[in-house]
Amino acid sequence: MIQRLHIVVRGAVQGVGFRPFIYRLAMESKLNGWVMNSTQGVFIEVEGMKDVLEKFVLRIEQEKPPRSSIHSLEYSFLDPCGYTKFEIRKSIESGEISAIVLPDIAACPDCVMEIFDPQNQRYLYPFTNCTNCGPRFSIIEALPYDRQNSSMKNFKMCPDCLNEYEDPLNRRFHAQPNACPKCGPRLELWTESGNKISGDHIALRMAVEQILSGKIVAIKGIGGFHLMVAAGNENAVKRLRERKHREEKPFALMYPSLEMIKQDCEVNELEERLLNSPESPIVLLKRASHTTDPTSKIENLKSEIRNPKSEISFSVAPNNPYLGIMLPYTPLHHILMHELGFPIVATSGNYSDEPICTDEKDAVEKLSGIADYFLTHNRPIVRHVDDSIVRIMAGREMVVRRARGFAPLPIQYRHRSNTTVLAVGAHLKNSIALRSGENSFVSQHIGDLETTEAYSAFERVIQDFQILYKATPSLIVADLHPDYMSTHYAEKSGIKLNQIQHHYAHIMSCIAENKIDGNVLGVSWDGSGYGTDGTIWGGEFLLTNEKSYERVATFRNFKLPGGEKAIKEPRRTAIGILYELFGDDFISHDYLPTIKSFNRSELHNLTTMLKKEINSPVTSSSGRIFDAVASIIGISQQVSFEGKAAMELEWAIGDMQTDEIYEYRISNIGYLENKSEIRNPKSEIIIDWSPVILNILEDVKEKSDIAIISAKFHNTLVEMIVSIAKKIGEERVALSGGCFQNKYLTERAVHRLNSEGFKPYWHQRVPPNDGGISLGQIAAVLKKITEENR
Repeated sequence: MIQRLHIVVRGAVQGVGFRPFIYRLAMESKLNGWVMNSTQGVFIEVEGMKDVLEKFVLRIEQEKPPRSSIHSLEYSFLDPCGYTKFEIRKSIESGEISAIVLPDIAACPDCVMEIFDPQNQRYLYPFTNCTNCGPRFSIIEALPYDRQNSSMKNFKMCPDCLNEYEDPLNRRFHAQPNACPKCGPRLELWTESGNKISGDHIALRMAVEQILSGKIVAIKGIGGFHLMVAAGNENAVKRLRERKHREEKPFALMYPSLEMIKQDCEVNELEERLLNSPESPIVLLKRASHTTDPTSKIENLKSEIRNPKSEISFSVAPNNPYLGIMLPYTPLHHILMHELGFPIVATSGNYSDEPICTDEKDAVEKLSGIADYFLTHNRPIVRHVDDSIVRIMAGREMVVRRARGFAPLPIQYRHRSNTTVLAVGAHLKNSIALRSGENSFVSQHIGDLETTEAYSAFERVIQDFQILYKATPSLIVADLHPDYMSTHYAEKSGIKLNQIQHHYAHIMSCIAENKIDGNVLGVSWDGSGYGTDGTIWGGEFLLTNEKSYERVATFRNFKLPGGEKAIKEPRRTAIGILYELFGDDFISHDYLPTIKSFNRSELHNLTTMLKKEINSPVTSSSGRIFDAVASIIGISQQVSFEGKAAMELEWAIGDMQTDEIYEYRISNIGYLENKSEIRNPKSEIIIDWSPVILNILEDVKEKSDIAIISAKFHNTLVEMIVSIAKKIGEERVALSGGCFQNKYLTERAVHRLNSEGFKPYWHQRVPPNDGGISLGQIAAVLKKITEENR
């Protein structure tokens, strides 16, 4: 007996070839009916014998396109209505939006093969794409994902492209950005002032020549502009640093091939998979042993490297044992790198602390002081999307910057609510999140909200998400910090406000991503976050439950002379630690690099600040303890970007292997008697770092190996985590916060917790740093709403 089957598929099912897949499946099964996109996903109706229909449903799950993700598949059997053929119907644009916007996808092998085939119509065409690859999130203007709802709407397809687009058996069937040299976007090379020099492949060839000659070229990609120079040209790289106002922070690199990467870096199987993945992120790779120590070649590296094909310039990543590397991920990049044949710097097209440029005229206005030339094109970028950054941590991927390839894929968390929630994230490494229906959509990386331009980008992303998902929030969630720009936005929004403590949001982010709940011991370590007691937290152990959390342990407090200034000067943090231990007598430890870095007048002023509590906030920050140790042992006194001292402290371990630790103390006492009498709540366990620091001082006095000191310090921190886990007795332990970007710390903590019978959880697709705060804010408030509704 003939029956009709109605199917609704929700998830990442638009822009991945799902409709042509269903068409082919129906034709093979000899079923009539239709398939179409809607704002809720993909709707399907087919008619046939019941056993054939049941097999059809099973094959959808088993054979779905590789880039698709089915979150739900609902079906019902109905009376037949007599379909005579199978067709792909026009999309429905009305109704509640639950369809998922896909990230931009790296060029697939088929498209790469075509652009290097002289017989193919898309030979050397930089905007080649198909159903399996190409721009998505960066060009979508509205859902459902159709050409008229994208920035490709003004490019009318030629007859050949239209035939591909309309042929259900063609891999470009309904590929919305489909184009060729006759009808699609075009390249142009512009001068610094925006005057056109040339177009199409000639423009690309001329850009290659400029890079070869040492010039800086701004190149418009899929989600914004890159600034590119030859990675082996020391003078060019230094010039880029000066113009971009980026002192030491490492530059990302793009290599022509995996084989060339392996000449410079160690690449394991997981890292190789990441480099070649559809996400194609920047992957943090350890330099090969023959390139880790540049000291013997320092003079050569500081002089101009005239052959651009030579080794990586010292100024790309000064004194850094890691390189951030990606492979070409668009046809434009593939062609460019094929022409160049050597690695290039590919850093975001912006001044430091500003959002990446997406519009060519805006880029000329903002980047003309940096770039010598502009290689641009006329396909509009709807929203900025930076390159994602990923590293392999404890045998799996950890995203440390979530953008291209990952955003805006949602995270599903078990707490459900009909409330539409907007979370505005933190102040640094900002991202926002929107909860609509069952999905929490986490935005692309926005950055530090330190400038007017960055704050404007933050506002645009919020507006963009609400328009894209047709969602109006009835609740807004922000951090407790009264001075965060994101908090100010929330306070002025007129929407009901809920504020979530920073470190609780960190832990809830890890919990939500790992899809766990209930009682979890959260270890939240970072540089700073506003505590419920008005002090700066950052070394927290939080026990979560079905309702909220309890702060069960923290580090012994100390003061930060100069407040935020201490973030850029680890030596100030070290002075705060030393003053906590010795009071005014800290100055007598003049053998320490910390003390030597100040003159007597500066030391006197710092002592006065600490004694009179002038601009010296109290903190329990583990991130600042990393800074203090880096200063005390002479690794870093002043830094140009946050986290640099802690990174250098980790790098100092090198290949050192030891299980040695320093003495430390854990107690439940209400306060520690010392000269500054900083008090902690009596209910909390206090981790006293003073024995650790005192032993490090002895090691410095005895001129012990810095690698040993750093390894012992890291090992001690891990043992502190294990000790608190044993005291609390909760099996599940979640690790979150910026400190857990530290590979040595995280991997050792995971190993030790496992070996002691605990179940550690750490981040994968959501950053452990403040880029994950917005998701944590959503998860925390959903838990609260669920509890209130019981």
